[in-house]
Amino acid sequence: MHTLLFFAVMFWASFCFAKMEIEIEGEKGWADDLPTWRISKDHVLSRLLAGGRELTGYHLWVQTFVFSLLHIVFVFVSWSWKIELQLLSFIFYIWVVEDFMWFLLNPAFGITKFKKKFIWWHERHWWWFAPRDYFIFIPIATLLYYCSTLH
Repeated sequence: MHTLLFFAVMFWASFCFAKMEIEIEGEKGWADDLPTWRISKDHVLSRLLAGGRELTGYHLWVQTFVFSLLHIVFVFVSWSWKIELQLLSFIFYIWVVEDFMWFLLNPAFGITKFKKKFIWWHERHWWWFAPRDYFIFIPIATLLYYCSTLH
């Protein structure tokens, strides 16, 4: 039951976050029209923190907020590796699921435009049928979740 609840909450959070980002960004992706600072995609910080896309203030603070918000659980319960691994797993899953839902739910995109040629911010790192991050983050998230279940 715990696994089902974990994934249900993760999908709900991803849905809500995608809808919020659609409201913020509209048809423009990767904070293209937002009044935020940017660091070149070739800068070491962009490579480390944004997967080779421009690091923006928007994305840095959104990622910091989500990481911080999820870790507030440790105000209420003692820190443990099990919970930490589940939180990290949740974060990796949510970035992929939320990103995909952004395209799926965005009236300017939809599933028909979920292609490399329509998504400039993922274009450099597109593998087969999806962004590279999906193929990297899903196995990491799955491994982290699995490790959290070991006793």
